[in-house]
Amino acid sequence: MRKLTGSHHFVILMLGLVTSLSLVFGTFALHADTAQAASLAIKSHAISVHPHVWNSGKPDGTGTFPCQDPTYIIHCYGPKQIQAAYGIQPLLKEGINGSGRTIVIIDAFQSPTIGRDLQAFNQAFNLHSAPLNILAPDGLTPFNPNDLNQVLWAGEISLDVEWAHAVAPDATIDLVLAKSNQDADILSVTKFAVDNNLGDVISQSFGENESCVDPRLLAEEHAVFQEATSKHITLLASSGDSGAAQLTCDGTGWIRAASSPASDPLVTGVGGTQLFANQKSGSYISEIAWNEALFQAASGGGFSVLYKRPDYQGNTVAGESRGVPDVAYNAAVNGGVLVADSVLPSSPGSGPFHIFGGTSAGSPQWAGIVALANQKAGHRLGYLNPTIYEIGESSSSWRAFHGILFGNNTVQFPDAKGNSVTIVGFSAHKGWNPVTGWGTPKVAGLVPLLVDRGK
Repeated sequence: MRKLTGSHHFVILMLGLVTSLSLVFGTFALHADTAQAASLAIKSHAISVHPHVWNSGKPDGTGTFPCQDPTYIIHCYGPKQIQAAYGIQPLLKEGINGSGRTIVIIDAFQSPTIGRDLQAFNQAFNLHSAPLNILAPDGLTPFNPNDLNQVLWAGEISLDVEWAHAVAPDATIDLVLAKSNQDADILSVTKFAVDNNLGDVISQSFGENESCVDPRLLAEEHAVFQEATSKHITLLASSGDSGAAQLTCDGTGWIRAASSPASDPLVTGVGGTQLFANQKSGSYISEIAWNEALFQAASGGGFSVLYKRPDYQGNTVAGESRGVPDVAYNAAVNGGVLVADSVLPSSPGSGPFHIFGGTSAGSPQWAGIVALANQKAGHRLGYLNPTIYEIGESSSSWRAFHGILFGNNTVQFPDAKGNSVTIVGFSAHKGWNPVTGWGTPKVAGLVPLLVDRGK
């Protein structure tokens, strides 16, 4: 945590998400050097999360927070505004609310306050409750409030659960917790979720430099992803918060790299934007690619060095490599979402609420969209990428996506020695781009297209 001068607010800076996952055999080609490395012994890595957090201020008793005032230093949105901006409300009014569908969220450690925090979130924003099942197939690690790593994972849990619920308020949520943030442990519970066919869609709000993931672990994970796809389970992952950069494998510097598991072609990678909407109604105004120098954060995106370009990107992506992300969602801190999390310290009077930003907000909300689409279809739509690209390349793209035309994911970070490192990224532009993919959803238009083309 780093204090910011000039205000009573605080921010937790995200230097990059970190994970395991994904190496592809069969349908998708691997670069030869990666395949040869698969004979090495498995080495597990820690997967850290560092959610970007800002104080929300004290609510006025009617569910309105100071950060929802246009004059506030950092703006925020509640469920009503996000539902309006992305066209979710028309479906909710039709009764398409996720009923009968299950969202699986993978996280590590635990949040001892998630039950009451979800209740506080629902009360603040007039949402009804829905089933939340907490599963720890390998055991639940006792929570240590003095362990910053566990505190940050607790914040991630609150963000994931509450905002999947905000988008699909009647969907069941299965929160599946790994006993630690070691990628081998996270893979273990992901396999449990898939083997037991827990839900329609799996959200993974974490990632790391794909080249740093142990090749054998990637191979094992991809086998899990293949099993999920065969069961028509949709896989989602955040594309990362460090722009076109990822930490080097020794954690001392930065290089241009894509994030895993978002780079796996079986996964729908979710990048980030900064949303500009009416602070009260949520009426959509515009968006740009997410890049906030103040928070040292930007939308993850680029090209894989592990995976060759899949067939569904053949008409869209230049070159021979898998491009990420596939889609995007609001990720800005200035324009972040309100989250109830009692584990993090808060400003006096604001209760458990904070403003959260990061692409980790996008994956669970896209999971909510998938739950809505599955309910409307009456069945699982499963593997979405081919359908997403078919829609993006069609004349109906304008009905489905807000295309992002401006911004980039070039970043500048200090290395371990304090030297400033600039990683030149990519620019948003019309059509698919390696910063925001096809863009953010127009849910009322996108869902019928997913249903029609996903039959």
